[in-house]
Amino acid sequence: MNKNKLKKILLIAITVIGVGIVATGSYAWQVFTSAITNIQEEIEYKKTEKRMEEINLAEGDPITVLLMGIDEPEDEEDIYQRSDTLILLTLNPHEQTTHMVSIPRDTYTEIIGQGTKEKINHAYAYGGTEMTIRTLETFLDVPVDYFVKINMDGFKDIVDAVDGIEVNNDFAFTYGGVEFKEGYNQLNGKEALLYARMRQDDPRGDFGRQERQRQVIEGVVDKGTTLKGITSSVSNFKEVIEAVEGNVRTNLDVQEMWKIQSNYRGAFNNVIEHEILGEETEINETYYFVPNEEKVQELSEELNGQLKEQYGKQQ
Repeated sequence: MNKNKLKKILLIAITVIGVGIVATGSYAWQVFTSAITNIQEEIEYKKTEKRMEEINLAEGDPITVLLMGIDEPEDEEDIYQRSDTLILLTLNPHEQTTHMVSIPRDTYTEIIGQGTKEKINHAYAYGGTEMTIRTLETFLDVPVDYFVKINMDGFKDIVDAVDGIEVNNDFAFTYGGVEFKEGYNQLNGKEALLYARMRQDDPRGDFGRQERQRQVIEGVVDKGTTLKGITSSVSNFKEVIEAVEGNVRTNLDVQEMWKIQSNYRGAFNNVIEHEILGEETEINETYYFVPNEEKVQELSEELNGQLKEQYGKQQ
């Protein structure tokens, strides 16, 4: 993926696809701040045990942000939602680096608070946002400071609100009765959701689906950053805000978003992508992705090193 476009995706995701809208005037700012209040999600813990010191966003303390894509159950008899997309970002504006880790949804690990080892995306089914965060913190041994959670089923409303998106598809496939040709495709909300969900016919499996999910987000961001179809009319602006209100939740407030928007741009000068290494296997006839523990430990040390760099000294 083009690094400049990736920077856009990460920046907009962290600011919940909207901080740039303040440029449209006082009315838009009032609507936007009201929407942010409505998407706040409180969880029981106040501070992670893996980071006990206060974070100073105004001074650019290194931070982590967990991006969570929540999907509806594929089986009609299954009543539980799961976190089918997990991307952890570590941002260090002083070093001007961002590390991005995509965690496969079938990763076999301990579910904190449940007392079992199973797929990491089951943590959300058992204990929602908080159990997912606690499980990921233990898996990577890093703190999770902030989260942005997107309902992928409702993401189609956001795509429709910006009048559709364009993606560049690696190979032709049919899914959900829709044909997706190789090359550029113009997608509406329903088509974009199907495009992001397809996995079984992709030789890359979950890794391929993660790439398509990032493409869908990229398409929305390209529209948002150029303000096409959003600020040209009040009605479209309202559609975007309503779509965000209905499908995004975060523990970031308006002031924190603004400080990240203002002070962390330098972190996107160098985006370093990581994959969890491991092997596919079956346990009790169930598919799992078993991570390489040694490689996970090496990754954990690298991420914690990124977080400990502050003004040239250890925290």
